[in-house]
Amino acid sequence: MPHANGTLVRRAGRLLRTSLFTQVLVALVLGVVVGRLWPGAGSSLQPLGDGFVRLIKSMIAPLVFCVVVAGITKAGDLKSFGRIGVKALLWFEVATSIALVVGLLAGNIFAPGAGMHVDPASLDKGAVDAKTGGSHLPSAAQFVLESLPDSAIGAFAENSLLQVLVLACLVGAALLHLGQRKVPQILPLIEQVQDVVFTIVGYIMKLAPLAVLGATAHLVGEYGLGAMATYGKLIAVCYGVALVFLVLLGLALKAVTGLSLWKFVRYTREELLLALGTGSSETVMPRMMQKLRAAGCRDDAVGLVLPTGYSFNLDGASIYLSIGTLFIAQAIGVDLSLGQQVTVVLVLMLTSKGMAGVPGSAFLALSATASALGVIPAAAVALLLGVDRIMDSMRVATNLLGNCVAVFAVSRWEGALDRVTAKRVLNGERPAEGAAEKAPEPAVSAVPTADSAVPAADSAVPTGEK
Repeated sequence: MPHANGTLVRRAGRLLRTSLFTQVLVALVLGVVVGRLWPGAGSSLQPLGDGFVRLIKSMIAPLVFCVVVAGITKAGDLKSFGRIGVKALLWFEVATSIALVVGLLAGNIFAPGAGMHVDPASLDKGAVDAKTGGSHLPSAAQFVLESLPDSAIGAFAENSLLQVLVLACLVGAALLHLGQRKVPQILPLIEQVQDVVFTIVGYIMKLAPLAVLGATAHLVGEYGLGAMATYGKLIAVCYGVALVFLVLLGLALKAVTGLSLWKFVRYTREELLLALGTGSSETVMPRMMQKLRAAGCRDDAVGLVLPTGYSFNLDGASIYLSIGTLFIAQAIGVDLSLGQQVTVVLVLMLTSKGMAGVPGSAFLALSATASALGVIPAAAVALLLGVDRIMDSMRVATNLLGNCVAVFAVSRWEGALDRVTAKRVLNGERPAEGAAEKAPEPAVSAVPTADSAVPAADSAVPTGEK
């Protein structure tokens, strides 16, 4: 028996040393314990999570630029890249609309705010203003204009993904026009920079358990577990609807590509747990790009669809906003008509596109919806202040999986998905030798494509679970 116990301890120690999933899971549990037992100390650990997010975000813009430029030049056809973009936007719009409608249906059926009888006059609108920091959601014209860079350096300095995408498309188009003979060294240089960025991300990821510990301890220490009881029904409805929506996404993925969403969740469990622990899907974008490419998605599809989805495909946020609007109306005793609920969907379809990167964007979108309806006082939005942070896990997981499903679906739609490699990887097998060469590519190839599947730094990223 002592020998068996010793073996078990050694296995547990080895797992803790080598498995990021185990490290993050342990950090998550420790964060809850620290935040519950020592709330003051837990709240003070927030810089651990914030610092990790800042480090990862500093690598996202150069990574997206390199992947998109390399993807365009390797595909050898700018028109196919444009088709991928259009198909991605169509997928995003349909998915977001379905999320909004499903959220409204659940809000009507389960009525999470019914019976609260809240007096709007007793709520502090100044608390919402403090949360949003005086920001505002951009108009449609402003959103489009701000997606265009006015400075090449500024796009990277401000970490504006849409602006970086525009620059990458221009550079990729220029490389295609000039051809390999005139600029033979540019693409190898970009690919080398890409490898360097992935290696740096690997270094930063070693700090992930500390980030999860700090973020979780801060969340529990700052907000406590009391909000669970106060907003229990709302939380249950939102998470339940998110689960139903993910099942629908899984069915869509199976129908379009023949792949299993559950197997993809198992394949990316480390990244999903890290995103849940830090409350940010941006922290895992580099790793998700690596894993999607390793799972048979072509570079140009991954490089365009995934980053664009962070601005256009906010499925989890759409579920939260639609249910949250009904919750507020029910809590203050306002019965929204069918026409007013249609208005909710239309307003949120517009405002959700400008939410990314705006402080307190959920409250700005809710305030805009309340103003459009004209029957919900702006101060009533403050009802969600106590539960907003708890909803982060639902929003992050749903948004992230929604974007990854979009990559697979659009890749399949465009013929940019190697399903043989995808099934092998999601089944826990390593891709067969030469899988990169068998991945679907257009006939035109002005540049070498031998190492297009996964960069050298990907050796640190598991391609399957044993």
